[in-house]
Amino acid sequence: MNQIFDFFLDAYRDAPTYAIVLEAVAFVFGILSVFYAKKENILVYPTGLIATIITVYLLYKASYFGDMMMNVYYSIMSIYGWYNWARVKNQEHVVKISRTTGKEKLIGFGMFLLTMLVTYLVYLGFGKDMEAANYIDVFTSGVFFTAMWYMALKKLENWTLWIFADIITVPLYAYRELGMLSLQYLIFTILAIQGYMEWKKHLNNNHQTA
Repeated sequence: MNQIFDFFLDAYRDAPTYAIVLEAVAFVFGILSVFYAKKENILVYPTGLIATIITVYLLYKASYFGDMMMNVYYSIMSIYGWYNWARVKNQEHVVKISRTTGKEKLIGFGMFLLTMLVTYLVYLGFGKDMEAANYIDVFTSGVFFTAMWYMALKKLENWTLWIFADIITVPLYAYRELGMLSLQYLIFTILAIQGYMEWKKHLNNNHQTA
C-alpha cells in the first residue's frame, strides 16, 4: 500500500506548490468535462477548456510536447464544439448524436495520420530524442485528435477512440511518473465506457421511436 502512495506522491515532493495546485485543478475539471460529455451536457466544453489550458502550461514545463500540442488542439476544439453543440434551429439542437459516415471515417483517418506527422515534427523541432514512450505519445495524439473532432460532431465513435487511447495513456503516464495524470486517465477510461453505453442507448431509442 505504501508503494502505491509513494508512486502518486514522489513526483510531487519537490514540485512547487503552484504546479501541484494547477495539476489538481486540471484533474478535477478534466474529470468533470468527461462526465458532462457522457451526459451530452454542453458544460463539457467550458470545464474542458479550463483543464486543457492549464494542462498545456504544465506539459510545456515538463517538455512533453506531443501531449502539449494535443491540449492546444483540445482548447481550440472546445471552442468549436461549444459553438456547434449550442446551435439551435426551430427550438431544437442542430447537432444530434449519430454514427460516423464513410466520408467522416476517411477524414478521421486522414486527421489521425496528419496529427501523428505533426506531433513527430514537433518533437524533432524541440530537439527531443525519440524514445519508445514518445512514439506512443505520437500515436495516441493522432487518436485523441480524431476523437475530439468526432465529439464536436456528436459522433458515437468518439467514445471508442477515447477508450482505446485512454487505456494506452494510463501506463504511459505511470511510466513517466505522472501519478495524478495516470489516475485521471484511468477515470477517463471508466467514464468513456459509460459514455459509449449511454450514447448508444440514446441512439437506439431514437431509432426505435423514429
